[in-house]
Amino acid sequence: MNKNLLVLFLSLLITQFIIGQDIIPYPNDYEEKVGRVSVPKKITISSTSKFKNLIPVFVESSQKFNIEFKEKRRRGFIRLAHNNSIVNEEAYKLSISKSGILIEAGHSNGAFYGLQSALQLVLNSVKGGALGYSVINDAPRYGWRGVMVDESRHFIGKEEIIRLLDMMAYHKLNKFHWHLTDAQGWRIEIKKYPLLTTIGAKGNISDPNAEIKFYTQEEITEIIEYAGERFIEVIPEIDMPGHATAAVTAYPEFSGGGSERFPNFTFNPGKEGTYAFLTNILREVADLFPSEYLHLGGDEVHFGNQQWNDLPEIKSLMKREGLDDLVAVEHYFLNRMADSVKTLNKTVVGWDELVVAGLSPENTVVMWWRHDRGDYLEHALNGGYRTILCPRIPLYLDFVQHEDHSSGRKWGGAFAPIELVHEFPSLNLTSGVEYINPLVMGIQANVWTEVIDTSERFQFMVYPRLAAVAEAAWSNEDVKDFQNFDKRMDNMFEIYNKWGITFYDYRNHDNSKEILGPVPKGPIE
Repeated sequence: MNKNLLVLFLSLLITQFIIGQDIIPYPNDYEEKVGRVSVPKKITISSTSKFKNLIPVFVESSQKFNIEFKEKRRRGFIRLAHNNSIVNEEAYKLSISKSGILIEAGHSNGAFYGLQSALQLVLNSVKGGALGYSVINDAPRYGWRGVMVDESRHFIGKEEIIRLLDMMAYHKLNKFHWHLTDAQGWRIEIKKYPLLTTIGAKGNISDPNAEIKFYTQEEITEIIEYAGERFIEVIPEIDMPGHATAAVTAYPEFSGGGSERFPNFTFNPGKEGTYAFLTNILREVADLFPSEYLHLGGDEVHFGNQQWNDLPEIKSLMKREGLDDLVAVEHYFLNRMADSVKTLNKTVVGWDELVVAGLSPENTVVMWWRHDRGDYLEHALNGGYRTILCPRIPLYLDFVQHEDHSSGRKWGGAFAPIELVHEFPSLNLTSGVEYINPLVMGIQANVWTEVIDTSERFQFMVYPRLAAVAEAAWSNEDVKDFQNFDKRMDNMFEIYNKWGITFYDYRNHDNSKEILGPVPKGPIE
């Protein structure tokens, strides 16, 4: 072979290995070049004034990966530059040449994501000591790339949430949906109603007498600020009118009762005081969370609204408002609370039950979660609702990862292996409903904690599927390939081991011990 051709061939191989096998989520466009640059032992980073504020957070975060970057006034090995021609807020251009890594972006979000790609490249270059010349032009497939964590059923705690936010940032995930209230526990301090935590925060789904656990408003503000520095928006959820047991145990005057299976499950839509009580709560929540979104839940009300039939206030409400049945009462309640959210200058988010409640599409975002109800996704899109895809299969991370796992959920035998997570949303769940729709904002993984009670168990269920969620949300179909993803996971497994994260090794099932969770005393739907 001609010597020049051999050099070219080897250079291309090196470039493909370094770039193609290093970044998660996979870049949507990159061009290989000839040549490579050695990575210095002391890596410096510099920036134009527009992005200079990103450097301290980046340097601090990188130390968790056992790598240190030093800020330099000019001409660092990594350089951040403003580029007005890059319009997409989350887009960036990353160029590797003899002078190092140049990251260009039009906005801080994009520059931050470029830094995450650079961090991954540098981390993994330690093995070879060099980076192949290349140009990446990258932007996400979806604007909403989220993770939800339920802290009501079992309290996860600040340390694990911070670790999750670090990993979300590393993978360019940008929405953290915080499920803070449910039947089993109220986990957010509300100063106007202290009993919500002194009574409502006691217990969990495994042990109703477990010690009180919740987040103070100061702790919540700290976590919001930490997330914000990493371009992660934190969306709070205050569940209503069902899943209210913890709240109405603390303030029984607002209880709407329940059913034999789900006692004391709802708020009372027939009492005017209920609306004032909940609006006051939402006002404190809205003041705490800068997010434009406020999640009201709105799901599974029928599990525990049977006693509404016997409440005189609700009978009076139905007569006064011409409401024919309990579903109409539920919808009346949701519309009134949506009005309260609107007065707080927030956008309502709720589960897919909202699409039949008559809420305004202009001020409502729907989360489609029932994978077996494609008709609700169709209703949402046809009705003009902005929609987030988070179906149980494959995006509920409390579902088992392998058919042999005994601890976790299945749905009619179906579960959520990492391959299906990565394949989403091309995975056909709805036979005809089109996911490529301008109303589809993005995708989100949900981590419910009925079967997750410890940090070790939480990690085992979240990692490595979090990486697959990130790639499903960021990378276009034409660049997604599970075999390629699987190769890049070599580097993630090393990071998990260095961080002491307990993860499921899907490649080596027989030698990957299942971390067991609790057996819930109550039903899981």
